[in-house]
Amino acid sequence: MGRRDHARHEPVDAHAEKPGEATNGLQWAQELRSSVRCAGVLLVLLLLIDWGSGRLDPWRAALWLGLAGLLFVALCPARVSAGEGWLSSRRILREHRVRTDALVSVRCLDGISQRLLLRDAFGGRVEIDPDVLVTSPQLWYRLDEDARKSAVVGTLVCGATALRRVSERVDRETAESVFRVSGLE
Repeated sequence: MGRRDHARHEPVDAHAEKPGEATNGLQWAQELRSSVRCAGVLLVLLLLIDWGSGRLDPWRAALWLGLAGLLFVALCPARVSAGEGWLSSRRILREHRVRTDALVSVRCLDGISQRLLLRDAFGGRVEIDPDVLVTSPQLWYRLDEDARKSAVVGTLVCGATALRRVSERVDRETAESVFRVSGLE
């Protein structure tokens, strides 16, 4: 009775933030729409090509639908949320959560796309795109504040350099935005 009844009384807006919580809402929604659009365009093009060649049948349509679904899953962005003492990254099927007030390490992973790997003292692990922190200052503020607490407590043994780089990038992007808005470019 408890959990289901409680869920009915929550606000209808799924994108609303709880007090003290930050998310990458606007950017996430735009990226989600973009991934749906890309998968939809691929599906329509494949169906039109098959229909135009006269080879469209239910099995081929199901195959193209599956292919478009795989593209959507590959492009679907993670929704990053943060509150006092925690940060989470939610994908389609799974959510990863880390205690930011008990961080042990923060590493910058280079590769095709840069990632930030956060680990806490309890085994939690979250991998996020640093651009999420740059485009959502509220998320960066929550993470930075709690990472400082971890450093003071002594749990954060590795990651000061990675956090400093992200901080410099956030400051640079924020200053450029202020200059751009005020016409001082």
